[in-house]
This record gives sequence, C-alpha cells and structure tokens, in this order.
Amino acid sequence: MCLTQHFWQFLVPGLTLGSLYALVAIGYTLVYGVLQLINFAHSEVFMSGGFAGLFVAQALVATGTTPHGASSVLYWLLGLVGGAVIGACVAFLLERVAYRPLRRRNAPKLVYLITAIGASLFLYNLAGKLFGRDRTNIPTLYQDSVVFTLFGAQVRVQQLVLIGTALVMMVVLDRVVSRTRLGAGIRAVAQDAQTASLMGVNINRVISQTFVIGGLLGGAAGFLFGSYLNVHYLMGFLPGIKAFAAAVLGGIGNIRGAMVGGLLLGVVESLSQSCLSSQWIDVVAFVVLVLVLMFRPTGILGQKLGRAA
Repeated sequence: MCLTQHFWQFLVPGLTLGSLYALVAIGYTLVYGVLQLINFAHSEVFMSGGFAGLFVAQALVATGTTPHGASSVLYWLLGLVGGAVIGACVAFLLERVAYRPLRRRNAPKLVYLITAIGASLFLYNLAGKLFGRDRTNIPTLYQDSVVFTLFGAQVRVQQLVLIGTALVMMVVLDRVVSRTRLGAGIRAVAQDAQTASLMGVNINRVISQTFVIGGLLGGAAGFLFGSYLNVHYLMGFLPGIKAFAAAVLGGIGNIRGAMVGGLLLGVVESLSQSCLSSQWIDVVAFVVLVLVLMFRPTGILGQKLGRAA
C-alpha cells in the first residue's frame, strides 16, 4: 500500500540519485575491466569533482545572486567541465603514481587493494586539510521550479537537469566504448591484455585512458551531486560505496550493467522511504545487493567489459 500511494513522488528523486550512482559506478567497472582492480580511491575522484565545481561556481556567481538565461547554461557547463577535468586529472595521477609502479613490479592483487584504500584515506584527509571540514553549498546556477506534475508528483528543473546530463554522458560513453578505436582498445585489454599487447595495443596508454574516462564521469558526477546536496571532504565515502554496490549489482566489469545497477539502486533506495524511516535507506540499498548476489552472483547483466559490447 505504501508503494502504491507514494510511488511517483519517490520515483523521480530515485532516478536522480540513481543516475549519479551510475556515473560513479562506471568508473569502478571500467578500471575493474582492464585491471581486475577495485579502485576504492575513485570515491575521492568524485569528491575532487565536487570541490572543483564549487570553486568554479563561486568564481562565477556573486553571493546571493542567481544567473538567468544563457548565463545559467554557460556557468552550469563550466562547473560541469571543471569538475570533470579535475576528476580526470586526479584519476590520471592515481594511475601514474599509485598503480603503474605496482604493475611494473607485478605486485600481488592484495597490494593494489591496500594501495587503493591508502590513496583514498590520503586524498580525503588532504581535502579536509586544504578546504575545511564543513559542508558547503554550491551557488545556485539556475532558477529551480516545478516543470510539470507526473501523477501528482512534482518534477523540478534541477531533477531534469541532473537526470538528463547523466543520461547524455552515459549514452556518449556507451557509443565511445562500442564504436571507436579507443573503445576497441579498452575492450581488447579487458578481454585479454596479453594478446592485445601482442596485437600492438599499448597497454599502459589504454589503462591511463580508462582511468581518465572514469575520472571524467566521476568528477562530473561530483559536481552534479554537490549541486543537488552539498560539497564535503567526506562526500565521496557513502556514494562511493553505493556506486560500487551498483557496479556489482549490474555486473562488475559491464558498463551497461553499471548504468542499470545505479538507476535501480537509486530507485529502490528512494522508494524505501515510503514504507520505512529514512534512517533505513542505506540498509535497504545493501540488502538489495546481498539478495541479488545470493541468487545471481554475476549481477543482473553479468558480462565482462571485453564482451559487453
């Protein structure tokens, strides 16, 4: 009964959060596809994009003012690009400084995992030291209002902007991976790195490019998430865990699975509020993950990146 009464009221917020989870989940699944590595520092790539978007917005928008018209679109795009670029730079540096030396030494997978956790701890503590530990709101970059009503639920401009931006980025990525030379290299390395190397694929370059692509999406998601809620030095922790859960839910190593898993997790998390207290939201998300893995351990789609397209 609770779901039928409030379904539409919670569906749109769920899709909004789910689309952001999906963007971050893609970063996890891309890196896992080419390195068989869970990059737990990806949550800090997400965080860095949030801070970058914050600083861009603060530089463009005077306190207490809201841009209009073309200015709103331009400032929004600049904030999005700023978050994406910084996210890509942080991801690139992570690969070069933290992971590439381990590959050269043929380090065990456990060392990669410990390094990823250490890099995550270092980055969020560095952000707390440099930027402070208080939550900060990104300046409003456009007028937010109700656009239309869907079965009694109000759909706002901000929700449409976030969902639309995330979907466009996911579609573009899917086309890049499935239709371009870069995507062919990523899929080849994901399927069989040794054979790909023998066929002339530059493994190091493909891995760096994969980190950069994941960083672009993660940094952009950080800006989008920060504009929806707020920016904080720990903002990547819980969304990062949920995005990882979404990647596993959809099928770790599968780009489309990460998209589906993120959207599904966001919707289930939001709909649970209609029947349970908001304090149970995080618990419900992981209960869904456990149930799916019990009955389908490979996730919903269950293919690896090398065969996903």
